[in-house]
Amino acid sequence: MKNSRRDLFLIAAICLISTFLVWLPFFLRISNFWKMSLPEDGMATIMKNFDGLYYVVIAKSFYRPEIINHLFSFDLPAVYYAAHFPLYPLFIKIFSPFLGYPWSMLGVNLLASVLAALVFYLFLKEFKYSSSPLWLAIIFLFLPARFLAVRSIGSPESLFILFLLASFYFFKKKNYWLAGLLGGLAQLTKSPGILLFIGYTIYLLWENRSQFNVIKLLKKAYPLLIIPLSLLGLFVYYNFAYHDFWAYFHSGDNIHLFWPPFQVFNASAHWVGTYWLEEIIYIFLLGSLGVIYLFKQKKFDLGIFAAVFFFTTLFVAHRDVSRYSLPLVPFLLIAFEPLLVKKEFKIAFWVILIPVFLYTISFVAGNTMPIADWSSFL
Repeated sequence: MKNSRRDLFLIAAICLISTFLVWLPFFLRISNFWKMSLPEDGMATIMKNFDGLYYVVIAKSFYRPEIINHLFSFDLPAVYYAAHFPLYPLFIKIFSPFLGYPWSMLGVNLLASVLAALVFYLFLKEFKYSSSPLWLAIIFLFLPARFLAVRSIGSPESLFILFLLASFYFFKKKNYWLAGLLGGLAQLTKSPGILLFIGYTIYLLWENRSQFNVIKLLKKAYPLLIIPLSLLGLFVYYNFAYHDFWAYFHSGDNIHLFWPPFQVFNASAHWVGTYWLEEIIYIFLLGSLGVIYLFKQKKFDLGIFAAVFFFTTLFVAHRDVSRYSLPLVPFLLIAFEPLLVKKEFKIAFWVILIPVFLYTISFVAGNTMPIADWSSFL
């Protein structure tokens, strides 16, 4: 127990310190870092990274077009925000009286990142998925490098991963009420939450295949229906706010799933725009290997969800496949655990840690939206 408390404290400290290190060059308004030119807007550079301020718009309006059109000058239709789900904005709203909206946007994500790493550690330890859960939790904070960038700005990804892992924890404990409630929160954070319900359903059908009884299965696991019901409830609210139940699907160029698969390699696609895409092949390679290893290790519940989630990424036509794949990462770390705890990998990890920070600082410096007037966000 003492070691666990020490590990949890260390994980939280590493998460906080690493984020502050990313913020530091911007906070100090350094114009040149490691020969990289940086904007001298201070923490405003962090705050105006895509898509953080869109969630502030929702936190201040909760999708009501009259408020959006009156307060904000983004050249976007009000229905555009229907693609950004409400739980992260709700937390921004809750903390805004104490921190203000922009700092609340960053603070909520920072807290969610700490909690996600802690829950991942407890998940590993409880189900004995690693001989070194502390080490895997540390890897989780830095790999892929895209996660360090995501948890350093305004973003719902950390919150989504937190609720996803917490839901899975209780699903494995067969506490379907908490699994459903936490899964519902994941669903209200990001649209891929429905994949959690699909994964649970497939696994339960597979687990009960020898004595399949729909009524018995529903009596046991019906609280998991909270997940799709939360999505239904959100669409009902959209009907109230937008007078359009299907507003999510009418939000414009926000839904990046296309047929046939692998459209991400179409350089003319709107959200691709380049043929420099070789690293995406390695993302798909690691994803497919991870799914295979989970099944080979007989971790069927993890493997089925990972397979469902990985399958959907094949249809993503967006340059940022690495961000879309982030919820898959905890499951891949478990799949590759035998390799990740080896001495050779630990040496390699420390070698690439500096490039991870350099990538993140460069990405954050460039991935910004133009903001001429901050008054509507304060």
